[in-house]
This record gives sequence, structure tokens and C-alpha cells, in this order.
Amino acid sequence: MQERTKCLIIGTCAGAANGFFGAGGGLFLVPLFTAWLGLEQKQAFATSVAVIFPLSAVSVLIYLRNGSIPLSFSAPYLLGGAIGGLCSGLLFSRVSVPLLRKAFALLLVWGGIRAVFLW
Repeated sequence: MQERTKCLIIGTCAGAANGFFGAGGGLFLVPLFTAWLGLEQKQAFATSVAVIFPLSAVSVLIYLRNGSIPLSFSAPYLLGGAIGGLCSGLLFSRVSVPLLRKAFALLLVWGGIRAVFLW
């Protein structure tokens, strides 16, 4: 399969997950970046963040247009999200790949359990 086709498939999966669920693009991006495109694990995580930002911006615009976002409720989370993103971005280079993999796996398992049993 051509690399351009792989990129289109990966981006489509990430965009659909982001649009439907409000997050989750990394679920597709990180594993496919490493398996299909041969990126190193840390490079895949970092690239995932770079891709998710514009995907989220597009989703926000569509949600705003449809009146689906309660801005008064969501705005206070922006400060915490910015602080978390800044801190994790600064610590990223110091975290080992095995620890990142385990943290990512635990996050996926936790999210899966919550989706199945707590909704």
C-alpha cells in the first residue's frame, strides 16, 4: 500500500474518532504511525498530538455551528488542559518509551472499561 494511501486511512480513522467521540484519535494514530509508517514510538506520540490539534479545531467549529458545545461549561477546563499539556510536553523527553507504552495501554484499558460498564 502506498504511503499516501496509508496516511489518508490513518487520518480518516483519527478524524472520525475525534468527531464522534470528542477524542480518541491517538487510539488510531500511535499504533498506525509505528506499524504502517515505521515511526519511533516517541515520534509517533508527538506526531499524534500535532495531528489531533487541528482535528480538534475542525470538530469544535462544527460543534459550535450545530450549537452542541456549552461554552460556559467547557471554558474553565481550558486552563487546566493548557497546564497539563505544557507540563507533559516538557516532561515528554524524560519519559522512557516502555513507560509511555504502559501508560498508553492503561489509558486505553481504563477507557474501554468505563465505556462498557459505566455508561
